Amino acid sequence: MKDKVLRRRWGRAWQLGLVGMLMPLALGTTAQDLPTHAQVAPSAAEPMPVFPRPTDGRPEQRPPPVDAKPLPASFNVREFEAMAQALVADQRVPGLAMAIVHNGRVLSARGYGITDVRAAEPVDAHTVFRLASLSKSFAGTIAGVLVSEGALRWDSKVVDYMPGLRLADPNAAQQVTVADVLSHRVGLPRHTYDRDIEAGTDYTTLVQRLSSANMACAPGDCYGYQNVAFSLVGDVVFATSGQFFSEAVSRRLFKPLGMNDASYGLDGIQASPRWAKPHVRANRGWTSLMPKPTYYRVAPAAGVNASISDMAQWLIAHTGHRPDVLPAPLLATLHSPIVGTPGEMRSRAGSWRSERLNAAGYGLGWRVYDYAGHRVVFHGGAVQGYRGVMAMVPESDFGMVVLWNSESSLPSGLMPTIIDRALGLQHHRWLDIDIDDLLYADRAGDSTAPGAAASSAHARPH
Repeated sequence: MKDKVLRRRWGRAWQLGLVGMLMPLALGTTAQDLPTHAQVAPSAAEPMPVFPRPTDGRPEQRPPPVDAKPLPASFNVREFEAMAQALVADQRVPGLAMAIVHNGRVLSARGYGITDVRAAEPVDAHTVFRLASLSKSFAGTIAGVLVSEGALRWDSKVVDYMPGLRLADPNAAQQVTVADVLSHRVGLPRHTYDRDIEAGTDYTTLVQRLSSANMACAPGDCYGYQNVAFSLVGDVVFATSGQFFSEAVSRRLFKPLGMNDASYGLDGIQASPRWAKPHVRANRGWTSLMPKPTYYRVAPAAGVNASISDMAQWLIAHTGHRPDVLPAPLLATLHSPIVGTPGEMRSRAGSWRSERLNAAGYGLGWRVYDYAGHRVVFHGGAVQGYRGVMAMVPESDFGMVVLWNSESSLPSGLMPTIIDRALGLQHHRWLDIDIDDLLYADRAGDSTAPGAAASSAHARPH
């Protein structure tokens, strides 16, 4: 009953916020007019304005559902655990962790395989992985927390917090808003200066070089995925809150949500009691490496480390079950598609993107999809030796995340497999695994079959 009341309030807040609460972004208050953080009482998050019917390939906005649909009776967590275990068998991938949440509860949060092929330890629920671009959801969320407190606006100009910011178009830097940064609408070509990140150039130098980068469009007019420009939000958070970006996320998100294994940066992952080493191909197997510091230098874009236990709590919060930390109107805003990303649907034939997506867009640190007619909020991430995917289905109050410590693409098929099952869609083989054989062994009571152990947030791997 409590969940239903919360969802009705959430839906009502969405309707009121989008229909009647806002002036257009262009008319917003500038940073000089904002009161200081200490003077502001908490308030409802400022929603984005109503957008016209999408013509750029993004999904239409939808209010959060009042009541969650139940999962199909055939939805079987043990089946997915068996798939995860099969992926680490014979070191197809060295290690993997997966969490599944529903109605604010953790259905499974476990580790599979090993942390390091050179010094094998089992992956468990508290083994820390590098999140790569899954980190962007934390950047959007911490900015949103400041907006919900009244210390920041989505249409605040970045230059008000970074007076030295310059772009090739002299007027462009004056126009870039916080929402533009978080939705990759700065106006730069995609992946601007990513090669320089990989070459070891520091963040401050790369920000200065933005003045030399060609513009693809005016700010706010087009989408171009960024890591350097996206990380400008870290400077905004520091100027607004008086806390370093990583400190603000730790104090306002990690700690209150119980994400006790989470950290930022290379020092953070190396200080973890147990962490998964990155792996790359070597001969016909894998070799482990030390993580590179490169993308850690753009912390808002790619700096978070976390365990699967942490990520289960992150999904529970983003599915609306921690309104004490993330207010419902804020979540509705973060998960709204702001700009179309139709290029995602032009994926290779037979992939889940080409087969399932009817529309694709980007919100504020999250991707938003029309997935076979259903709203899915998603983000993926990859950096040398680490990959991950996370997704939520708002209509089912459902979420899942998979993290793994290798450059293999095999585990990425778990996401559409599980989402299809949660939505009751027709079976499609997204994984290179003979699922029928796995299920037969499991039903036959084979104690050595993958997935034979009971699911638990603290369970050890097989």
